Amino acid sequence: MGDLSPRSRLLSHTDRRTLLKGAGATLTLAAATPFFRDGAGAATLVQTPTTADISGTSLRILLWSHFVPRFDVWYDQFVAEWGEANGVTTQVDHINTADVPAAIAAEIAAGEGHDLVEHLASLAQYEQSMLPLNDVVEELNNRHGEQLPMAMRNSFNPTTGNFYGLCHGYAPDPGDYRRSLWEAVGFPDGPSTWDELLSGGAQIRSEQGIQMGIGMSNEVDSRMAAQTLIWAYGAAIQDESENVTINSPETIAAVEFMAELYNQTMTPEVFGWNAASNNQLLVAGRASYILNSISAYRTAQKDQPEVGADIFFKTPLLGPAGEDWALAHGHAVFIDMIPQHSQNPDTAKEFLMHLVGNYAQASYESELYNFPAWTSTVPELSEWLADDPFESEPPDKLNVLSTANDWTTNLGHPGPANAALGEIFNLPILPDMMARTATGLQTAEESVAQAEAEIVAIFDKWKAEGLMGGGA
Repeated sequence: MGDLSPRSRLLSHTDRRTLLKGAGATLTLAAATPFFRDGAGAATLVQTPTTADISGTSLRILLWSHFVPRFDVWYDQFVAEWGEANGVTTQVDHINTADVPAAIAAEIAAGEGHDLVEHLASLAQYEQSMLPLNDVVEELNNRHGEQLPMAMRNSFNPTTGNFYGLCHGYAPDPGDYRRSLWEAVGFPDGPSTWDELLSGGAQIRSEQGIQMGIGMSNEVDSRMAAQTLIWAYGAAIQDESENVTINSPETIAAVEFMAELYNQTMTPEVFGWNAASNNQLLVAGRASYILNSISAYRTAQKDQPEVGADIFFKTPLLGPAGEDWALAHGHAVFIDMIPQHSQNPDTAKEFLMHLVGNYAQASYESELYNFPAWTSTVPELSEWLADDPFESEPPDKLNVLSTANDWTTNLGHPGPANAALGEIFNLPILPDMMARTATGLQTAEESVAQAEAEIVAIFDKWKAEGLMGGGA
């Protein structure tokens, strides 16, 4: 999504040329291309100090294509200008987020590739092939205060004592609802509980012909939706000590609820969705409610302004387990890792510290999609959420996200994001568990038992590697 009005330049002189090659983009420098707005709002560039001599090195970065396209334009230029200022040759390659884990695995197998890799969820299963980043996190904590506990737990292994990645930020995962549809069934502020989601969503589909958009397919949004519902029932994949706990009466009840939600509010297309499908359904005006970040809303603002004006947000819905379990995983949790095959690890570390030091720009240029893992780096965030610089109506529409740090938790809660959870979250285990019962293939008890068997096998494998606990 592009600019909505002019804004200030990053530097007095901005050079950029992007040469598209395959799935990525290689950056070199060329003619001036200002794209920031003039006036208050966007933060100015912070020249962060380097702690190592990196002049004459290179930095190759592999990361996902951001869901707010404006951010990639900013990021590529940000990297190029940092490289120019420090005598570093830079290259940035963006690929579809679903392809990132496989691309990282292929480079690990080849023993060569990028110096820095980023995914939007924890990939703790690759820890043995990554360099520890304890020194970087310590330096950033010294500069900016303590990292968010959620961010730390998404990138730190308590068994090995290592930060296998650096979590620099995340995107909240609220509920996105169409106010006019819910107002017609007596919920002008949208549903607040899962029971209200079911009753109101069923009435909307019956009376207004608009379905709900919660996926049950092999893609990341479906996995997050399943996890959020399981938490709302007080259940979890593991406990604090990394023991498997998925097969519980609470999980079974959550699976039964999802089956009822599907039968009363959704259509079979949710079983074949990709990560963009629920966004597209909402933007097209065909969804009453989805679980997603604000990226779908930003797209609607531009492409379908009438729909965008009708989209509002809710904190995680209350379930039987109460407020303490009304939680969401970050819709995207930005975790950078430095592979052991990197030829320039010090350069990669210096760039990460520069990125975190300039997170106010990252947050702004993502149109408030990116929230910081070090909150002090974006002091303007609360002001932006209360008065959206990207023209929300009303201006405080996004203010509901001001509490996101309170209800966003890590993958694997109440335990850490470990290697087993990293693998599970790249597989369709959780959405399949929901879908088998929703389609009548298995009872909830049978489906949860099958998921448990799959999960236990993965846990046992990684425990044998010494990368996680689970003996208590």
